[in-house]
Amino acid sequence: MLRTLALFLILSAAALAAVDPNRSANLVILDETAVKNLNLVTVEAEEADFEETIFALGRIRVASGHRAVVSSRVPGRAISVSAHIDTKIEKGAEAVVVESRQPGDPPPSVRLLAPISGHISMVKIAPGQPVEVADSLVEIVDLSSVHAVAALPEHLANRVQVGQKARIRATGYPDKEFIAEIEHLGTEADAASGTIEVAFHVENPEAILRPGMRAEFSIVTGKREGVMSIPAEAVQGDGGQRFVYIADYELKHAFMKTPVVLGAQNDRMVEVTGGVLPGDQVVTRGAYALIFAGKGNTSLKEALDAAHGHPHADDGSELTAEQAKAAASKGGSGAGGNRAGVLPPVAMFFAGTTGLLFILLVALGLKLRKPNAA
Repeated sequence: MLRTLALFLILSAAALAAVDPNRSANLVILDETAVKNLNLVTVEAEEADFEETIFALGRIRVASGHRAVVSSRVPGRAISVSAHIDTKIEKGAEAVVVESRQPGDPPPSVRLLAPISGHISMVKIAPGQPVEVADSLVEIVDLSSVHAVAALPEHLANRVQVGQKARIRATGYPDKEFIAEIEHLGTEADAASGTIEVAFHVENPEAILRPGMRAEFSIVTGKREGVMSIPAEAVQGDGGQRFVYIADYELKHAFMKTPVVLGAQNDRMVEVTGGVLPGDQVVTRGAYALIFAGKGNTSLKEALDAAHGHPHADDGSELTAEQAKAAASKGGSGAGGNRAGVLPPVAMFFAGTTGLLFILLVALGLKLRKPNAA
């Protein structure tokens, strides 16, 4: 027991006495103004559910049953057109008035009404223009819900099925996310592109998704529990040199460049298998800007002096007794100096642990000598 405790104290003292050579090289220390200008945001690293996803591109289409046209049952000519392209129209509202070719004074006319509510996507008639029964005069599209259709590479078809969830973003609205489930899979693959259709029915109450828009799909294919993961935007670097910035455990406005080992990644999060611990405050927004901040505008020595209330060496290490005495005599009782006769906290720790270690070693020696004396 005594040997174990002694060994523990020795290792603890050695660990505290050692100076991390990477800390000074990889630490970025800023002031409050720089932090605000860089608009830095951190999140706490934690173990959580991790969604495995596959990525696909596609387009927005009109949902089945959400398109209608206005046509005339009698031939004639248009005498009034109330429909205007790219405007909304309610079901039953007048779209076109057609004057019949039947004789009369005036000839009989027919009011053509909107069959559904929606946006007018096409108007192919103008006042005075002849109208035939086969003509599609006005087209109306209901955008309250749409189809989002992904072109999934066919080698991934075995990983998707009806009912799976996906996060969908239209390129025109990259910050807007739509959640939907797979409604159906294509019955045939596209031989030219080597893809299969995966369709989602998406609610679109604000009508911001328009037919023809390009869309990005992150289809959730599985979930793992208790995975250490962080937002993907926190990870910087490329190839085998990936790293993040973690808020320093004791210095304010200081961030340590830390190498990481990555695992799986989805559209939002990336799994971290090494380099990050639960509770670490990882920089997300502004992480890229920190790469160009250099070592910041405050040195490690200045930051540690302010945090601990006593001077340090340039590399951040504790001063020796001689160095501390010289710094105290040079700095006096002003800021950064020590009062006469007062040891720094770390020096006090080493003095206490050394004394305790000596007592334990003496006690251990006495215990080992007792059997021999008998």
